[in-house]
Amino acid sequence: MQNYPDVKLFIDGEWRDAMAGETIPVIDPATEETIGKIAHARHADLDLALAAADKGFKHWRDVSAYERSKIMRKAADLLRERVDAIAYMMTREQGKPLAQSKGEILAGAEVIEWFAEEARRTYGQIIPARSGRVAQMAIKVPVGPVAAFTPWNFPINQVVRKLSAALATGCSIIVKAPEETPASPAELIRAFADAGIPAGVINLVYGTPAEISEYLTAHPVIRKISFTGSTPVGKQLAALAGTHMKRATMELGGHAPVLVFDDADIEKAIAVSAPSKFRNAGQICVAPTRFLVQDAVADQFLDGFAEAARKIVVGNGLDPNSGMGPLANERRIPALEGFLQDAVAQGGRIVTGGKRIGNKGYFFEPTVIADVPITARVMNEEPFGPLAIVNRFSSFDDAVVEANRLPFGLAAYAFTRSVETAHALAAQVEAGMLTINHNGLALPEVPFGGIKDSGYGTEGGSEATEAYLETRFVTQMN
Repeated sequence: MQNYPDVKLFIDGEWRDAMAGETIPVIDPATEETIGKIAHARHADLDLALAAADKGFKHWRDVSAYERSKIMRKAADLLRERVDAIAYMMTREQGKPLAQSKGEILAGAEVIEWFAEEARRTYGQIIPARSGRVAQMAIKVPVGPVAAFTPWNFPINQVVRKLSAALATGCSIIVKAPEETPASPAELIRAFADAGIPAGVINLVYGTPAEISEYLTAHPVIRKISFTGSTPVGKQLAALAGTHMKRATMELGGHAPVLVFDDADIEKAIAVSAPSKFRNAGQICVAPTRFLVQDAVADQFLDGFAEAARKIVVGNGLDPNSGMGPLANERRIPALEGFLQDAVAQGGRIVTGGKRIGNKGYFFEPTVIADVPITARVMNEEPFGPLAIVNRFSSFDDAVVEANRLPFGLAAYAFTRSVETAHALAAQVEAGMLTINHNGLALPEVPFGGIKDSGYGTEGGSEATEAYLETRFVTQMN
C-alpha cells in the first residue's frame, strides 16, 4: 500500500517547512478526502528562495554544458525508476487514470533528455569582419534566475519543460508548482536533487498564486518568467514582466478547432479525436473542443463520436478499468453545468452526457453537444472539461472563418485526404500548432506554443532554449 506524502518547500538544497508553519490541504478529487498537506510559502520563504537562486545561478552558469547534461540525464533515469510511486501520487492528487499518469512521467523523462542534448548545442556565431585584424563573435549566455508558474492539469509535464530549458542553458530556477497537485512535481525535483544538482539551482515553493507570482516577477533577482495558465492571468504577468523589462514565455488558454472535411477518413478522425478530447477529462489546453464537420459527413461523425464518448468508463483513476477520472477540482462541475445550460437555452442539443456522476468525487459524464450557436458561452470560452461541441460547415472558407474567429490560437486539428486542402489549412489557420490526420503535438523535439491571446514563445523543439539565453556581441582588434 502506497502513501501520499506531506510536501515541503525545497530551498537551497533542503526540504523544509514554511517559516510561518502554514500548510494547505490536498484533496483527492475522486473521493473528496484530505490526503495530505503542503507547506505554504510567504514572503520570508520567497526571499530565501530568491537568495538561493541568485547564489545557485552564479555557480551553475559556470558548470560546463557537458556536466549539466550528465546531471540531467541521471535525473531522467531516476524519474523512470520511480515512475510507479510517482504515478500513484499524481493520480491521487489530480485524478487522471494511472496509465495516463505513468505516461506523463515517462514523457517528462524524454523532455529532460531532449534538453540535456540541447545543453551542448547553445551555439554562438563567428561573424566575418571587415578587417583581417578584427574578430567578431556573438556568444550565448544564460539570462539569469527564472521564475516558473505551472498549473495542475499536468503536474510534471508543465514543470519539466520550463525546468529542463532553464537548467540546460545554465539558469537557476524557482518553481511555483500547483497547490492542488503538489507531490508529483516535488518528486520531479527530488530526482534532480538526487542526481546531484547543486544547492540553490532549483527551488520549489507553494502558496497563494497571485501573491507569489507578483512578488517573484517584480523582484530584481528574477530575469525571466515562464507561465502556463489562463489568458487573463497571463496578460497580467506579461504586463508586469514588461514593466520590469524581463523576458516572458506565455502558454495560455486555447479553444482548439477540429476541421473534418467530407473527404476525410471519418473512422480515423473519431479514433484519433475522441481519446484526445477526453484524455485527462478534457482538462488540456490543446484539447480538441470545437468540432467543425462538413455537411456530407456530419451525421456520420456525430453518431460515431457520441458512441465513442458513451463507451468511456469513468471512475477512480486507481481503478485499471477507468478510462477517464474525475475533474481535478470541485469548481469545474458548476462551470460545465453553466456552459451546457446556456448552450441548450440558445438551441444546442445534448447528444450524450451532460451530467455529474454521483455525489461523491468530481466525476462528470463525457459530453457531446451539437448545433450550438456561436453566441453561446461555450463557443467563446474554453470549457476545460469533457465537453465536445459538434457543429456543421458547408465550405472551406466557412470552416476557416470559424476556426479563426476567436482570439485564441494555441492548437488546431484537421482531417482531410486532400493535399491541397492540407496546404491551404497550414497557410490560413491561425494557430501556433496544427496537426492533420493524427495527433502529433507536444513531443519534446517539436515547437509547443500559441499565438494571439494564447501566448508567445515555445517550450519545445530547438527554439525552446532561446528564451533562456542572451546574445552578447564581442569584437576584438589584434
